[in-house]
Amino acid sequence: MFTLSLGHLFGLFATLAAFVALAVHAARKVGSAEGFSLSGRRAGTTMIAGSIAGTSVAGASTIGTAQMAFSFGITAWWFTLGVGIALIIMARLYAQPLRASCLETLPQYLTQHYGRAAGLIASAVSSTGILFSAVASAISGVALVSVLFGLASWQAGAIIAALVIGTVFFGGLKGAGLAGLLKMAAIGLALAVAGIAAVILLGRLPNFAATFPLDPWFNPFAHGVSETVADVVALLVGMICTQTYIQAMFSAVDTKTAARGTMLAALLCIPVGLPCVAIGMAMHVVHPQMAAIYALPVFLVTEVPSVIGGIGLAGILFSVVGSISGLALGIGTMIAGDFGRGLLKIRDGHALLWLNRFAVLAVTALAFAIALANAGSQVLAWNYLSMALRGAGVFLPMALAVFWPGHLKGHWAAASMALATLAAVCGRFVFHLPLHPLFVGLAVSAVVICAGMLRKRLRQA
Repeated sequence: MFTLSLGHLFGLFATLAAFVALAVHAARKVGSAEGFSLSGRRAGTTMIAGSIAGTSVAGASTIGTAQMAFSFGITAWWFTLGVGIALIIMARLYAQPLRASCLETLPQYLTQHYGRAAGLIASAVSSTGILFSAVASAISGVALVSVLFGLASWQAGAIIAALVIGTVFFGGLKGAGLAGLLKMAAIGLALAVAGIAAVILLGRLPNFAATFPLDPWFNPFAHGVSETVADVVALLVGMICTQTYIQAMFSAVDTKTAARGTMLAALLCIPVGLPCVAIGMAMHVVHPQMAAIYALPVFLVTEVPSVIGGIGLAGILFSVVGSISGLALGIGTMIAGDFGRGLLKIRDGHALLWLNRFAVLAVTALAFAIALANAGSQVLAWNYLSMALRGAGVFLPMALAVFWPGHLKGHWAAASMALATLAAVCGRFVFHLPLHPLFVGLAVSAVVICAGMLRKRLRQA
């Protein structure tokens, strides 16, 4: 345990106060369900970038990356690099058709092409996968607050949950976007300083080559080529199928703004992992016996000027909060839009707004309950699993809807989503197959889709 100096506390609480002020400011302008979930469809480039980057650059991108780099080195960079590549693909290929649809959720988009059953299945599948990403951020946040203030895990979890609720429960997507912009500035400043300090520390090692041999420390496939490729593909597919990022594009004032905001978010996310890798490796030298998950926060406290370190700690804390906020908001929007408006036929705007808010509250509570039961587990593992589960069943039907609409019947699309997700889950948790769950799900999805398209052709013949 260590003690935070006055400089750390000043930087930490001044930055946290700025975050809270932004959330309160955003809350004053939210009076409807659309204003809560889509910023009234008036979001500009920077707001979209803030919403997406604020969710993407979270516990996995910072604490989780340093945690993995502490043990394996450069291979930990794959996460933020993969996030950036996925966002570039979304900006170039998906932003325009999705925003042009003028819808609110990904399941609504799939409902438009395949019918209500497909939309409801997509909503349930996406929500489950997104929940696991929220769990990963919650694990990071609990570790951060516990080590900083010497609190029990449940106390740290309660504090972070309260911050999540304050950020998004009242401010919605606008609150998450404003907080995301400030958070990226705080993290960028702190990681730039900390990354330079870590590189200097590593450069002064008299036996650097002996301490960090090329394999595994500078081997990008230190976990194995097949496993690394599978995780990165899962990340790409999962990002493209995530309501949270699509929701930010739906909130744009027009299609070009949606693409520009998503591209800007990609450029913000990619470099974040590199200083975290350097920090993780530096802490491997300075504190080799330390629990790897504490590498980044301890470095910010012990190796960086105190005020900058405090700002960085606040930025990381709110990266966790912003991620959980954005992910919970994505699930809440699907519950309100797809089940509330679509299935239960709720038409009152205020009722939908409160349904969305209470869904966010329930998701946040569930994410922290799971996180507390799995404290200390590998953060990036939860994220890769999340991406695989949310993309296994949804990716191929979604791609067909965007790029080749009208060629797959709705009941076949619904069947492919349900069976592919079931196969991915059973393959991982029931049969413990050596094959990555994403590939199990995609294979089943492809077989069902091909069968449906073949049957359609035979009937036409």
